Amino acid sequence: MTNSDNESIFLSDTQAPMLVERLVLRTHQNTKATRIIFTEILRKKPPVLYWLGDIVSLGYRTKKWPVIDEFLARCTENETAVYAIMGNHDVMGRPRKGERNFQQRFPDHSPTGYVQRTGDRAVVMLNSNFSTMSAENIRKQHVWYEQTLTDLDADPAIAVVIVTCHHAPYSNSKLVGSSKLVQQRFVPLYKQSEKAKLFITGHSHAFERYEFDGKTFLIIGGGGGLRQPLNTSPSKLPDLAAEYKPMFHYLAVRRQGANGLLLTSHCLHKDFSGFSVGYQFSV
Repeated sequence: MTNSDNESIFLSDTQAPMLVERLVLRTHQNTKATRIIFTEILRKKPPVLYWLGDIVSLGYRTKKWPVIDEFLARCTENETAVYAIMGNHDVMGRPRKGERNFQQRFPDHSPTGYVQRTGDRAVVMLNSNFSTMSAENIRKQHVWYEQTLTDLDADPAIAVVIVTCHHAPYSNSKLVGSSKLVQQRFVPLYKQSEKAKLFITGHSHAFERYEFDGKTFLIIGGGGGLRQPLNTSPSKLPDLAAEYKPMFHYLAVRRQGANGLLLTSHCLHKDFSGFSVGYQFSV
């Protein structure tokens, strides 16, 4: 491998632009950018990739998946484990068929939450598509989430916990904004957890970073979806990465120190010639 086992890659919002989106948002060779990101991840051969939803534009349509299937096959060849959660596009239109197509590609996935461990890190992966979930599954996920964070806090083998879902609890995106339901259902337990240091989402097609009550919230929706305008008015949320707004990007996460993380956003050059370290910080 070209990278050490210490690094994990996080990616989100790789869906190709839909016609209705192209009517209101400008395109920027989005599908080409996604292919370049895939090629870069394959070149780096990370031990694990966490994919935070909106894998394709319409999950129920079989013809949307071949590029993803090819990429997943190459990841298998590289011994890169891939874990994913569903975004709204993955269940759009025909939710049950979208879920079936998704589950075929990501058999480890659970629609009521699951956890994966990489060394002494645990990544909690949650379903925030509440509108397509039954009341029972919403309750089941909440119970599981609460117990899982309690167990991870008590587990001496785990130093750091990362919580993920698709919809961002806090975002300045003018199109999707902040998810009140994620704020209500996922954020309080994240804040209570001793070891949970980072909450990563997509949905907003931007890089955004927030700190609330000593906890970090990060948005990494730069996998290829159409760029969304951000609120820059005085009512905007306090984005700590306000000066870093690349079109396309992915995130690398490494362990640092006794219980910390080093986060590096790699951004695609505007001429698509390669990647640069665009933003880096520690938690």
